[in-house]
Amino acid sequence: MTTVGILGGGQLARMMALAGAPLGLRFLVMDTAADACAGQFAPLLVGDYRDEAALAEFASKVDVATFDFENVPAESAEWLASRVPVFPNPRALAMAQDRLVEKSLFRDLGIPVGAFADVGSLDALRIEVDRLGGACILKTRRLGYDGKGQFRIKSPADVEAAWQALGAPAGTVGLIVEAFIPFERELSVVAVRGRDGEFRTWPLTENWHVDGVLSASLAPAQVDAALAHAAYAHARRLAESLDYVGVFALELFYRDGELLANEMAPRVHNSGHWTIEGAETSQFQNHLRAVLGLPLGETRVLGHACMLNWIGEMPDAAPVLHAEAPVGPWPNYGKEPRAGRKVGHATLRADDAAALAHALARVGVALGRQAQVAPVVARLTA
Repeated sequence: MTTVGILGGGQLARMMALAGAPLGLRFLVMDTAADACAGQFAPLLVGDYRDEAALAEFASKVDVATFDFENVPAESAEWLASRVPVFPNPRALAMAQDRLVEKSLFRDLGIPVGAFADVGSLDALRIEVDRLGGACILKTRRLGYDGKGQFRIKSPADVEAAWQALGAPAGTVGLIVEAFIPFERELSVVAVRGRDGEFRTWPLTENWHVDGVLSASLAPAQVDAALAHAAYAHARRLAESLDYVGVFALELFYRDGELLANEMAPRVHNSGHWTIEGAETSQFQNHLRAVLGLPLGETRVLGHACMLNWIGEMPDAAPVLHAEAPVGPWPNYGKEPRAGRKVGHATLRADDAAALAHALARVGVALGRQAQVAPVVARLTA
C-alpha cells in the first residue's frame, strides 16, 4: 500500500487524507504542532521542518511527499527531494514563497500583472508610492496569507504608518509594494497537471473576501467563454514553465475587461473546496492522482456550486437541514474556534443558477448570514 507524506497538517491535509482513502492510500502527516487537525485522520509526526532527523524519519516512512501549505522551507523540500519524490517540485514552492519572484515570473511569461516594486527602505517606499500613484498595498515578500503581512496605503500620507507596521521584517522576509487595483471581480483558476504533463482545469471560480479571508466561492463564474479561456491559458503557461505536478490555484483580478494575476498557491486551494461535491473529481483526489502518476479525473462541474467558508466558529447545521437546502456534508476541520480562523465550510449545489440562488437565500436566512450569501445571490440573479 502506497504511503503519501504531507508536510503541513492543516485542513487541506485532512481533506486530502479523506479523499485518498477510497484510492487505498495511507498517509503520514508532518507538522510542528501536536494538535494539527489532520492528525485526527492520519498518523502525525511532530517536528520542525528544518530538523534533518525529523525529515529523515518522515522520508523513511513515505513513498512520495507533497504539501498542504507553501511556507515549508524550500531548502527542506530540496533536502527531502533527494530522498523521495516530492511534488510539486521545490522550485515551484520556492517561487510561490516570494511575492517579488512570483510577480516577476508572471511578467516574464506575459501574464498581465499590476505594477509592483521591491522596497528595502522608507525612502524607497516613498519614491515607489509616488510612482505608483499613491494608492498601494505594502506586503511582506514572504510568509503572508489570508490578508496577513499587508498594509493598505490609501495615499502618500500613509507611508510612515505602513513602514511602522511592516518595516521591521524588510531585512529578513523583504517587502514588495503593489499598485492598488480597483478590481471588479476576484477570480481563480484551480488547475492540475500530472507527471506526464496532462493538464486540466476546473471551471473558473469567482470569489468574495471579507477582511482578506475568503468568504464564498461560486462555480462556474458568470463570465464569457473568452475570458475563462484566457485564464486557463495563463494557468497552463505557468504550470508548464515550472514543470509543475499537482493542483494549484492562480488568483486573478478582473478589471475593465482584463485579467491581472495576483498570486499563485502551489497546493490545493480554499476556492476549490466546492469541487468535493460540485465536480466530477475533487481537487484533493486529482492532486493525489497527479503526484502518484495516475491518470487525472474529469473536472467538469455538476451544475452550479457555491462554497461558504465558516470563519471563527462553526454555525449550527440544524437550521440548514430543516430548510431542506441542497447542501452537501458539513465539514468541520476539528479546530478550536478563534476569531479569523477557518474552521469549516459547506457547499451548496443545484442544477441551475436560479435554484442555487434560491437555496443560498434560504440558508442565509436560516443561519443569519444574509450578508455572506448576498453577493453570490446577486451574481446568480443578475
